[in-house]
Amino acid sequence: MVEFIVAPSGDDASAGTAKRPFATMSRARDAARQVDGDVVVLLRAGTHVPTEPLALTAADSGITFQAYGYGTDGQEKVIISGGREVTGWRVTDDVWLAEVGELNARQLHVDGRRAERAGIDRLPGEVTTTSTGYVVDSLAWQSPADVEFVYRGVYPWAEARCPVATVTGDGPVRITMAQPAFAWANDLYNSSYEGHTSHGPGLPTRLENDASFLTEPGTFVLDRSRVGRHLLRYLPREGEHPQHTAAVVPVLETLLVASGTAEVNLRGLTFADATWLRPGDQRGFLHYHGNGFYEGGPINKITFGDGAWVMVPAESSLIPACLQFDDCARVEIEGCRFTRLGAAGVGFSRGSNLAVRGCGFDTLSASAITVTDASTVLIADNRVHHVGLEYSGSPGISIMGTHGCTVAHNEITDVPHCGIVAGTGEGTRILHNHTARTMGVLADGGGVYLSGSQGTSAENGAVVGGNLIVDTRTPYNFGLYTDYGAAWVTVEENVVLRADNTAVLTVSPPLEHVVYRNNYWDADPVGAADPPAGVTYEGNATLPDEDELNAATATLQAKAGPRRTSP
Repeated sequence: MVEFIVAPSGDDASAGTAKRPFATMSRARDAARQVDGDVVVLLRAGTHVPTEPLALTAADSGITFQAYGYGTDGQEKVIISGGREVTGWRVTDDVWLAEVGELNARQLHVDGRRAERAGIDRLPGEVTTTSTGYVVDSLAWQSPADVEFVYRGVYPWAEARCPVATVTGDGPVRITMAQPAFAWANDLYNSSYEGHTSHGPGLPTRLENDASFLTEPGTFVLDRSRVGRHLLRYLPREGEHPQHTAAVVPVLETLLVASGTAEVNLRGLTFADATWLRPGDQRGFLHYHGNGFYEGGPINKITFGDGAWVMVPAESSLIPACLQFDDCARVEIEGCRFTRLGAAGVGFSRGSNLAVRGCGFDTLSASAITVTDASTVLIADNRVHHVGLEYSGSPGISIMGTHGCTVAHNEITDVPHCGIVAGTGEGTRILHNHTARTMGVLADGGGVYLSGSQGTSAENGAVVGGNLIVDTRTPYNFGLYTDYGAAWVTVEENVVLRADNTAVLTVSPPLEHVVYRNNYWDADPVGAADPPAGVTYEGNATLPDEDELNAATATLQAKAGPRRTSP
């Protein structure tokens, strides 16, 4: 085993030893390529600020990056930051201002705290919708082309974002939205259900990023009206001073990209301050479900038995991750923290034998972990909270098209939509997780949500067992939700309480070969009185009294959630 040392005070012209460490992870990677056998790269304490993502290929198989002293009392705190510290503030009318060149900023972190983009709720005055935008009585925006409209609940489970293109006129004022984003939104967001028919995105629920919106302490805006001289404005909170406050703008969109790599380990590292700028361009962010968003192309009309219908993209793109692994094998991420990221935390696409264990995820714009079309995956003992802060449809953990994926003993709390989502797959195991305070923003989801076929028999189907699901918050949710043609699923020994609906057995397309057995809840699931033909409902207990339910399920509840401390 060969070791190289990397330190923030190091020099890439050095030898990578304890006394003469490298300065960057990429230099250590290059050195590792020149030796035979496995390599461990030990990172010393401090903030490492790469200028580009760390790229790993098949040539980097057998490499480990870990904090110095990992697993001991002397483990050092290592932060890998894709951000740039903002300096040179000047103060005008209590607002901090800094020129940041051509820098774009969708996020700002002040002393490690996420500062929100300044915004207001709804367009003011009388509003008329047009084919290209809106007409209002008057506006006083300072930089109209920087304003972004948010459409929360455009479908109950969706939230879209569209930029403004131009604002013209003094009264009335015509707002022209960016294209193709607005045209796509008009095509996609059409539906009819429960007696209500909608066409297009409707009126925005929030408007963000103009200096006139900057009224709440701890918020910021970015003015890009001057080419090459973008102006960042921040309204400080009480007690903050520009000379004693660290303000960081995420710059890199990806911190690590691995393609075709095998035997990669990350241990004890903190990954922070990355962004995702794509939603701010002319295509906007046309969210549909989970991590999926629409980028044009065919749209299908899906009808239901009661005459309801919705439009669904034939294909969706996925929100990227700030650490992305494609076609990789035998990857282990252990004891790491992911924080202050502008997209998802960790993403796996294809590949096999992948594991994320004992990690912490917080303050993310999208999901913590996403897995697509991969096999033999373990996601265990992680703590996920306060994610989906910018893209509210993002689940805490999302797996799609997987074979042999286990999601076990995780804690997912304070998320805007679903805690755990599993799409079509085979051999999925969702076991002993604890979700709390899910569905905090959008509706029609659950603490655990599963849809589509999960195998071809009970032997290779999905098992959802031993999970504790509490406080599923929106007015329309199902704490434990098997949906949209879920098939070959066994749901057993779960505990659900304080949900709008504990579970649902009657969905469209209908459930097939789904077993609900020996679960505990404080209210009967929808359809439990007369289970449909595709559902076996047996041995379940409804205990409306919470003290009685807790007493009956104390052993099950004690097993749910992480078995180890995470960062």
